[in-house]
Amino acid sequence: MSVVARTQGQIIRRRFFRHRAAIGGMITLGAVIILAYSSIGFGPFPGWWDKTYYSTASVVDGGRPTLSLLPSFLGGKGLRWGEHPFGQDNVGIDYFALVMRGTQQSLVVAFLIGIVSTAIGASVGATAGFFRGRTEAVLMRATDVIIAIPTLIFAAILAAAAGRAGIVALGLAIGAVTWTGLARLVRGEFLSLREKEFVEAARAAGTKSRRIIFKHIMPNTVGVIIVSATLAIAGGILLETALSYLGLGVRAPDVSLGSLISLYETAMPTRPWLFWWPGIFIVAIALSVNFIGDGLRDAFDPRQTRVRD
Repeated sequence: MSVVARTQGQIIRRRFFRHRAAIGGMITLGAVIILAYSSIGFGPFPGWWDKTYYSTASVVDGGRPTLSLLPSFLGGKGLRWGEHPFGQDNVGIDYFALVMRGTQQSLVVAFLIGIVSTAIGASVGATAGFFRGRTEAVLMRATDVIIAIPTLIFAAILAAAAGRAGIVALGLAIGAVTWTGLARLVRGEFLSLREKEFVEAARAAGTKSRRIIFKHIMPNTVGVIIVSATLAIAGGILLETALSYLGLGVRAPDVSLGSLISLYETAMPTRPWLFWWPGIFIVAIALSVNFIGDGLRDAFDPRQTRVRD
């Protein structure tokens, strides 16, 4: 009986796709992204939903949601979507369209945070771990200074300055202060890998430092970097929510999921749907990305998983 040899990439993919929570998270996140961008559209591309997040109208039935998921034989109104599935806000804006716009903005900020923090953290960690000496001392002391300042406070200071410049500036600002954990992880990996035989052989062959970093060492740290990137995205959407709740995130007239929660927190006793819908989407996105991160961690490091090859 012959045994089919698998490449490392095939083994990683096999482990990941056997991780049920990760697959569920990927499906949920994909569904949220498709729903948010296909419903109200984005940029020059129109969506299938016939209402916008800025057009006011008469408030119908107190703005209650028309969405019904409970079948009539169970005492519900039957399965129906209705005219305003998520209800309406104070001035009659369709809340489904408003939540979809908030989801779009929160997703953009979260992914920007993940990309920026990963790029900075990986670069700082790799440089410090490979070159050691004075370079490492300067970079890691700067990292320690940033770690010493509470992330929320540091992010709030930068967000206050960048918030009015738009969501791109906001994402860049928050990403610029959330890279420290990854920098330490990558530095540790580089400190270990730089002493390996294949690195010593590359040095003896006269290979330049830049090629050694990107060709020989960085590919061996890709697991740590990818997992940290997914966790940074999950943390980013929660941090953006906290900043928007404090009035330092996405600014009016635009909205994010966090700003919607902040705007309608007082409506919780009388119109709870205005609070719950953005909250549900925040939880769905954060949990989905965390589950994907868990799956990637287990796929890259089989010692942390029970999923069999």
